[in-house]
Amino acid sequence: MLLSLLLQAVAAVSDSAGLAVMGAGIGAGLVALGAGLGIGRIGGSAMDAIGRQPDASGKIQTAMLIVAALIEGLALFAVVVCLLISFKLR
Repeated sequence: MLLSLLLQAVAAVSDSAGLAVMGAGIGAGLVALGAGLGIGRIGGSAMDAIGRQPDASGKIQTAMLIVAALIEGLALFAVVVCLLISFKLR
């Protein structure tokens, strides 16, 4: 179902700029999905680690926040690149 909709959208767009814009949109969506999954995994692992060793919760939480911030920064950079590609080709 989703593949057929994607193929119809590709068939409707005849020029390469339209395909680049669609690719940039798909790329931005994949980046957001990956960042959400990554941060969710970090949070779950941190809660598991704190549950196993409550004495180290401060160190675990600090490391979790640093890694989450790095993931968010990378995701923001990737989304901005996708948007720049999208707006440049219009």
